[in-house]
Amino acid sequence: MSNKEIYAKTLTFSLRRFIFNTCCLLFVGALAVVGFLLIDKMYDKGLIGLAVGILFGIVIVAIVAHFFSYIYKAGHIVMMMKAVTEGELPDDVYHEGKRLVKSRFTTVALYYAATNAIKGIFNEIGNLITKGAEAIGGDTGNAIGNAISIGINVVIGFLCDCCLGWVFYRSDKGAVKATLEGGVIFFKNGKALLKNLGRIFGMGILSLLAIGGAFTGIFFLIFNSMDSTFGALKDEIMEAATRNNWDIPAFFNNPTNLALVAALIVGLVLWLIIHGTFIRPFILVGVIRNYMEAGIKSNITEADMSDLDKKSKKFAKLRAKEEA
Repeated sequence: MSNKEIYAKTLTFSLRRFIFNTCCLLFVGALAVVGFLLIDKMYDKGLIGLAVGILFGIVIVAIVAHFFSYIYKAGHIVMMMKAVTEGELPDDVYHEGKRLVKSRFTTVALYYAATNAIKGIFNEIGNLITKGAEAIGGDTGNAIGNAISIGINVVIGFLCDCCLGWVFYRSDKGAVKATLEGGVIFFKNGKALLKNLGRIFGMGILSLLAIGGAFTGIFFLIFNSMDSTFGALKDEIMEAATRNNWDIPAFFNNPTNLALVAALIVGLVLWLIIHGTFIRPFILVGVIRNYMEAGIKSNITEADMSDLDKKSKKFAKLRAKEEA
C-alpha cells in the first residue's frame, strides 16, 4: 500500500479525533465565556473569571481526553504499522484498531506511562548524532549542532509514535523490551531516519501559514466587531495592572489589539488541532514506514543494547528496570 492509500484508509481515526478535539475546544471556550460573564457581573473581576473558566475547562478536557486520545492515537498508529508491514488493512479499520489496542491494553498503557523516559532516551541518542557537527568547532560547528538539535527535538514526537508502532509489531515482547529495541533502531539508523526532517518541517510550515493564517484572519474580523466585549476585557486588564502595579505595554490598551491577540491564539489552537489531526498523520505514515523497514532489517542483539547502555543513561536505567 502507498502512503496515500494508508492515509486515506485510516482517515476515520483523524475524523473522530477532529470531532472530539473540536468539542473539547468549544467546551473550554464556553467555560471561559461563562466564567468571564459570571464573575464580572458578581464581583466586577471578569478577567479572573476568564482565567478560572479556562483552567477548569483545560483540567476537565485533559482528564476526559486521556482515554479517548489513547484509543484514537494508539489505534491509528497500530493500523499504520500493520499497513506498512503487511501491505493491507481490514475493511473495518477503526474497530480493528480498537480491538488490537484493547488486546494489548496493559502493554500499551505501560508504554504511555514511560513516555517521559522514552523521550529522554531519544533526546540522549539525538545528542550523540549532533556531536559530529559540533566537532567542527567554532561558531559554525555550534550553529550546525544547534540546528540539528532543534530538528531532532521535533522528530522526537514522531519517533515516539514509531516506537509505539514497534511495540505493537513486537507483540511477543513486553512494552519495555520492545521500547528498548525501538531506541536501538533509532541509534543504529539515526542518520537515515533524520532524512524525514525536510518533510516534517516543510509540511508543518506550509500548514501553519495556510491554516493558521486563514483562521487568524477570519477570527480577527469576527472579534474586531465585538467592541464592547474586548473593551470590557481591556478595562479589566488595565484595572488589574493598576491594582497590582504591573507594567503593561500600551499595546494591550487597545481593544483592536486584544482582538488581534485573541485571533492569533484561536488561529494557533485551530492549526494545532487541524495539523495534528489531518496533516501530521500523513507525515507520520512515511516516517513509520522508514522506521519499521529499518527495524525489521536490523538484527538487534544484546551487544547493541549494551552499546547503547554506555551512551544513554536513561536507556541503561530503563533496561535495568526491565531486567530486574
